[in-house]
Amino acid sequence: MSTEDAYDENRITQWLLETDSLEGFLQALADAALKLSNALGVGVTLERDGRPLTVVNAGIAAPELDEKQYGLDDGPCLQSLRTGEEVVVDDMLGESRWGDYPAFAVASGVRSSLSLPIAAHTHTAGALNLYAGPSRAFGEEAARTAVRPLAAQATGGIALAQRMADVRDFADQLQTAMKSRSVIDQAMGVVMGQNRCTAEAAFNILRSASQHRNVKLRDLCAELITGLTGEPPAEPELRHRP
Repeated sequence: MSTEDAYDENRITQWLLETDSLEGFLQALADAALKLSNALGVGVTLERDGRPLTVVNAGIAAPELDEKQYGLDDGPCLQSLRTGEEVVVDDMLGESRWGDYPAFAVASGVRSSLSLPIAAHTHTAGALNLYAGPSRAFGEEAARTAVRPLAAQATGGIALAQRMADVRDFADQLQTAMKSRSVIDQAMGVVMGQNRCTAEAAFNILRSASQHRNVKLRDLCAELITGLTGEPPAEPELRHRP
């Protein structure tokens, strides 16, 4: 790895640390792709629930060209997103794929493009799209090599954001479960005192009442405690490890 490559990777890592959102991180990558290439415009497309969307862009032309492809449900951007492969268009004037999209691109002042897959074959697949005025702007391997690390970093950023979201969801679910368990335990204590029975018997009594009334067990227990004490049940204080 060259000193320049290491510097670029360190800089990209720094962007990820400094931005407070995935959108901000992707915007930094789009800006970098514009600076490193001969592109007129750069866009980042992500697909969720089967619907593509340009989440960030830099320079000019990218939003209009992306939207044209979305309307056609076809184009180099969507081909890269769906296949997980790079798609290079050397000259839109000689391009016969994708219906009237090439003619639209030429009319917009764009003759060549490069689409690089992001998070290929996942539920958040996307593409980094670069659009240039001259033909064959991305024909040289060096032109593509310069921006490939940015697409790879976008993939890593999306994966990290998804893991963080999954952790938050799990933490929320765990917190809800702990609160429910606390309420049920309090109600079981009341039933055990009233009926002089075991914890298992108390739980069975509460469960039977819940099924009979078609009420969630937690809600039934909360109602029992509130009716007895005049206040809603106390919830556990969840402490985070230092």
